[in-house]
Amino acid sequence: MTLMIFFFLFIIESATEKLCPLRASIDVLEGEYFFLCYLESMQEHFQEEAYTINWYKENAGKQQLIKGTHRIVSQMNFLEFWPVELSDSGNYSVTHSNGKQNFTIQKWTLNVLERNKSSCFNKNHLTTEIKNAGTGHSLKCSYLSVNENDSITWYKDCKNYENETERELDFKTLTVQHSGIYTCKILISHEGKIYHSTNTVKLVVEEDAPEAVSLEIVGRDEEIETEIGKEEILNCTGFLGYYTREDIREDASLYWLINQKFPEKCSGIPENEPSICEEEFKKFQVGNKFFVTRLLRIQKVTDEDIHHNFTCMLQADERTQIKIVKLKKGNTRDLPLHIFTAGMVLAVLFPCVAVAAVFVCVMFRVDLVLFYRNICRRDDTAGDGKEYDAFVSYLKDCISPTEEEREFALKILPMILEENFGYKLCIFERDVSPGGAVVDDIHSFIDKSRRLIIILSQNYVSDRAIYELESGLHKALVERKTKIILIEYMPISDYNFLPESLSLLPSKRVVKWKKDKSLPVNSRFWKNLRYLMPAKPTKINTKGHLNNLDLGSEGAQPRTEGCEFNVVI
Repeated sequence: MTLMIFFFLFIIESATEKLCPLRASIDVLEGEYFFLCYLESMQEHFQEEAYTINWYKENAGKQQLIKGTHRIVSQMNFLEFWPVELSDSGNYSVTHSNGKQNFTIQKWTLNVLERNKSSCFNKNHLTTEIKNAGTGHSLKCSYLSVNENDSITWYKDCKNYENETERELDFKTLTVQHSGIYTCKILISHEGKIYHSTNTVKLVVEEDAPEAVSLEIVGRDEEIETEIGKEEILNCTGFLGYYTREDIREDASLYWLINQKFPEKCSGIPENEPSICEEEFKKFQVGNKFFVTRLLRIQKVTDEDIHHNFTCMLQADERTQIKIVKLKKGNTRDLPLHIFTAGMVLAVLFPCVAVAAVFVCVMFRVDLVLFYRNICRRDDTAGDGKEYDAFVSYLKDCISPTEEEREFALKILPMILEENFGYKLCIFERDVSPGGAVVDDIHSFIDKSRRLIIILSQNYVSDRAIYELESGLHKALVERKTKIILIEYMPISDYNFLPESLSLLPSKRVVKWKKDKSLPVNSRFWKNLRYLMPAKPTKINTKGHLNNLDLGSEGAQPRTEGCEFNVVI
């Protein structure tokens, strides 16, 4: 512990001569670490063994003793501010007291300047250095830090300057481009917190007389990212200094070396060029500055080139400057996160949307087709020469066990299809005049119809309807003139009573009647039936349920003269 204290005291004492401000007026920026101190040599004439050191700040014309706080610390011959604030501006003094007399050692006036929030420096807190181009110079960082391990960063015009972290910023040869405002920032750790101190210098580089000379390769050693097989052109430019046209150096040379070997010269003929060649040496002038340049052309980068050192050498006046260029494989760029995320989301959503779309199209195929017909006003009946949209075939036997089937064929079916959807049906008992040849009439009316609607029941074959079925099957399967729609009015357990050719019809052309459930105009039964009917523009007039049908006066009155008629096939 004693050794550490001795070491600390040694550092403080050795640094005091450099750090302690001697000028009476001092400017400092708010929010930065700062301290006042006096030289040990200034109290050597005080021989008393027992004495005290007191720090004072003038307040309202009176000297007020400074009491130490967590922010203002009095330590030996130092008064530290962690950090300094605007309220700290004022007159300070330090005294030596032996108990009888007070002796003033030194006085200061401290001006705390407000920090410019839009810049890294305050224009009132900088020093200006004017130098000539072509000379060497170094900028020194603040001596407020005595610890060599403190972090140091240099900025030029408030931008990080070439990752410089040394206490001195060296310029071997100044150029006008080096002009700017340089700020050195030191980070200091104290009681677990980080404080900083800055020093800003405005460097002005003026162009010197033409005789000022310099020799420098523009740019530093570098690594160039490339790809195998890519063409690369390496540029080396040397700055010779400031000359008149007559004074430009003739002895300057600039050339490339590849692993300490000279490359071949470029011939200017593309088909005869070597894989790596050096172009001609060139001189050029910018203002009164003179440069030389030479290009090294690599036709296609190979794996071997990645391991080579490409060295540019500039020689003039028995002086040599070098610059080393290396090639390295560029990292494969990943896709930006937002693009990758969007792509993954789309990759997941697209199959889901596609499956959902297929599912909707399958489940609501009928609704979609009817909606399309209604929107586009599609008409499949125009110009086909047919008179009826459908011929209705049903059980007409007078001894039918149920009247519901006849009611459905003669009342419900035409009421919905004709009155609500504008279709024209051919019902034999209603539309065919009596007295004609029944067989010829049936054949003729089926031929005039676009569809044949067969209302199936277990007793269907016991009537002449079987002839209608056979005629319709012949036109649907052989002549392909009429499409058949089967309405299963009552559940049928055995289809063996029907002709075998009926099994050739697609199953999707069968519509099942489910009594009360099928009565509403917008029920699935009527949608499926309209889907199988020809497309025809209609003005839909939905009237809700048909539960209370009045069959007494409005229904089509069937013919009874043909009740005993039987057709033999």
